[in-house]
Amino acid sequence: MTLDLFPQPELSPLQFESRTRALGYRLIAGVDEAGRGPLAGPVVAAAVILPEQFELPGLNDSKQLSSAVRQRLFLQIRQQAAVGVGIVAAAEIDEMNILRATLKAMCLAVRRLRQAADYLLVDGITPVPLPLPQRTIKQGDARCASIAAASIMAKVVRDRMMIAYDRLYPGYGFAGHKGYGSALHMEAIARLGPSPLHRRTFRGVREHLERP
Repeated sequence: MTLDLFPQPELSPLQFESRTRALGYRLIAGVDEAGRGPLAGPVVAAAVILPEQFELPGLNDSKQLSSAVRQRLFLQIRQQAAVGVGIVAAAEIDEMNILRATLKAMCLAVRRLRQAADYLLVDGITPVPLPLPQRTIKQGDARCASIAAASIMAKVVRDRMMIAYDRLYPGYGFAGHKGYGSALHMEAIARLGPSPLHRRTFRGVREHLERP
């Protein structure tokens, strides 16, 4: 169920949450993902319910932050907010496609919140397939505080997973590019072939499945 509560084209970051609370909702979860585009690794989603009195200087879209700032904010968000994380692995992405896998990860993240959300603010244009009132917000990670917090949680969790995978599958450079299609990553796939971590339906990987 998607409700159009915000006719204004632009709102300051906390106005999404405050206007939703004015309608009677209290447990408002921002939802975002990390890892839709890479050639390898999982897609990770996070759902974050911020306290009503929440201030975190520097909170922004995770892509606009340095790794050090993301790590600091990650710890602060985890201490102050309710957080749920959902992970869908590469093999399942291949089975269901990346959009459906992303939505599944978002559903898992919302369900794993220690408090049940009563409203969702979702980054992007596609609602989460859950029976909750919700709002999709284009570029929500740069416009909405709870979505920005979710983007940081998802990004840091996924980055840490890729660093760990680098030790399991050496030679691909996962700790550096995190599975994205950099020149070094593409060269490694051509040289070594795809690893179990690679998304076999993605261009850049599927061409190397049958080695001569």
